Amino acid sequence: MSRRISVYHIGAAVALLLTSVSLAHAQSTPQPARDGTLKDGPPVWDANRDGVYTCDEWKKYADRIFMSADRNHDGNLSPSEFETVRKADATLADADFGYFDENQDGKITRKEFVEKPNAFILRFDTNGDCRVTADEIKARTTPNPSGGAVERPRDRFH
Repeated sequence: MSRRISVYHIGAAVALLLTSVSLAHAQSTPQPARDGTLKDGPPVWDANRDGVYTCDEWKKYADRIFMSADRNHDGNLSPSEFETVRKADATLADADFGYFDENQDGKITRKEFVEKPNAFILRFDTNGDCRVTADEIKARTTPNPSGGAVERPRDRFH
């Protein structure tokens, strides 16, 4: 019985040792800074789940959000209907009604909402093809070794 207890204690000690070594390693290895645009994880609008985020996927997702928020089905979002948009996706939580209401007529049309450039695509689409790949995300979230400013994409949306 005492031999069984000794084997158990040795096993437990080894497990504790391995756990503490892996925790110490994890604490000493600096983790890459998370970009604020990715704070809630990858965008949910990646329809085919291939890890490439496209303008077409965004527009389809935005259209679904618009349709669900347009409660009276008049083809426009009122300020109160826009609150549904803000709750629909974490990236839109701080969205401003005036940003989408381009002609400032107090309502947002489907076109105004769906055609508005997506901040995620503007931020990460470095080559302008309206597709954000893992390499582009990595390039934008890796600190610039020179310490200089990272080049920002031009204002484009297809």
